[in-house]
Amino acid sequence: MKTLQLTFLMFIQLCLVASYAQSDKTIVEDFKPSSLNQPGQEYPQVNSQGYARFRIYAPEAKSVKVTLGGREGTILTKSDDGFWTGTTSEPLDEGFHYYHLIVDGGVFNDPGTLNFYGSIRWESGIEVPAKDQDFYALKDVPHGRVVQVLFPSKSTNSIRRAFVYLPPDYEKDINKRYPVLYLQHGWGEDETAWTNQGRAHLIMDNLIAEGKAKPFIIVMTYGMTNEIKFGELRKFDIKPFQTVLVDELIPYIDNNFRTIPDQKNRAMAGLSMGSMETKMITLANADKFSYIGLFSGASLSMDDVNKIPGFKDKVKLVFVSYGSKEIDWMVQRGREFTGGDPRENVEALKKAGINSVLYISPNTAHEFLSWRRSLREFAPMLFKD
Repeated sequence: MKTLQLTFLMFIQLCLVASYAQSDKTIVEDFKPSSLNQPGQEYPQVNSQGYARFRIYAPEAKSVKVTLGGREGTILTKSDDGFWTGTTSEPLDEGFHYYHLIVDGGVFNDPGTLNFYGSIRWESGIEVPAKDQDFYALKDVPHGRVVQVLFPSKSTNSIRRAFVYLPPDYEKDINKRYPVLYLQHGWGEDETAWTNQGRAHLIMDNLIAEGKAKPFIIVMTYGMTNEIKFGELRKFDIKPFQTVLVDELIPYIDNNFRTIPDQKNRAMAGLSMGSMETKMITLANADKFSYIGLFSGASLSMDDVNKIPGFKDKVKLVFVSYGSKEIDWMVQRGREFTGGDPRENVEALKKAGINSVLYISPNTAHEFLSWRRSLREFAPMLFKD
C-alpha cells in the first residue's frame, strides 16, 4: 500500500513539472485545429513547435484560464467580441494531454474539444502531433473490434463493465482461439482510457497488419473497487479488485470468448497505478499470468522474484518501461525509485536468467505517448512460440 501511494505521489509531481518541452520563445504562426476537436471547431489549435492556442467565448466572464502551459497555466485575454484567447507559454510534449478551463473560479470543460475520463472526471483533451505518430494512426488496414461487456461480480454485488479488443481475424475462423492481455489504466482514469486516450486498438491493428505482433485479445476493465477521492489513494486495497479480475472477470472472458485459457497464454500489464496493480496481482498469481508489463510505476526486484517459487520457469517476460523524463526527474532530484531503480532491477533479473526488458520512451514524461510506445514495444514480445 505504501508503494502504491508513493507511486501516485511521484505521478502528481511529474505531471506538474515534466509535461512541457524545451521552450522556444519565437512562436511560429502555423497553428492548426487539434485532431481531438469537436466537429467544425477551430480551437484549440496546435502549431508545429507544440504550442497550444485556446479561444473561448465567455462575454460575461471576469477571468479565464486554461490548466496547460507552465506551472500557472495559460491566462486568456478578452477581446471586444467576448472571446478570450491565449497561447501556452511553453510548447507541450508530443502526444495527448488533459486540461480544463477555470472561468471566474469555476471548473469547466472546453466546448471546442472532446472529453476524456481522467483525474476522476471527464476532462478536455488536446493532441500534439508526435513525429512517430504513424504507429497509432488510423490506417487502411484490417481492423479489430472493441466490444463492451457487462459481467456479474458477486464479490462487489454489482454488474461491472469491461471493453474487449478482438483482433481483425477473430470473426473469420470460429475455431481459432486466442491468448489474452489484461490491460489496466492509471489512477483517475477508467476502462475507456486505453482505447480513447491510448489508441490501443489502433496500435494493435497496425502491429498485426505489419506482421509484428501475434493476434491476441485485450481486456480492459475498471481498476477500482471503491471510489477514492483525490489525495486518498492510500485507502485503496488491491485485494477486492484482485478478486474481481482473477475470480470473476477471467472466468467470464474465458467462457464468453474464444480464449486459450491457460497461464502460458495470459498476460497482464498496466500504466502508473495499473502498473502497481499488475505487479501485486501477477506476483500473487504467478500460476495465472506468464507475461508481465509494468509501464511507469513499478519494477520487479530480485527480492520480489525470490518470494515466488518457480518464478523463473513460470514467467516468460517481465517488461518495464518509463518515459525518459520520468527517469531523469528522479535522478536529478536524488529521489529513490519505488521498489528500487528499474534499471538495476532489470539487469539483476537478466543475470538471474529471467527474460526482462527495460524500455525508455525518448523525451516523454508520465503521459500517454510514453504508454502508447510502451504497448507498441511490449505487444510484439507476447505469446511467442
